[in-house]
Amino acid sequence: GFLISECCFPLLKGKPGKAKRARTVFSSEQLARLEQEFSRQPYLVGPERCLLASNLRLSQEKVWFQNRRIKWRKQSLEQQQAKVARMG
Repeated sequence: GFLISECCFPLLKGKPGKAKRARTVFSSEQLARLEQEFSRQPYLVGPERCLLASNLRLSQEKVWFQNRRIKWRKQSLEQQQAKVARMG
């Protein structure tokens, strides 16, 4: 027989009966393209998102864009706060 240890499975332990996805690791090329598309348009919808996912062979691009928008908003808020602190 051939046994595979639990560490080799892409699913992580969680609640019984509920599998948790392993974190997606993006290549540097995928990240560069995602950043390029984000700078062009922070909100990708439907066909554009599907096309990008297909070109990059990804299934988690929607989540990446959601997380990137959160990071973008946080950075914008920090910049505004720094500007106000310098003025005041």
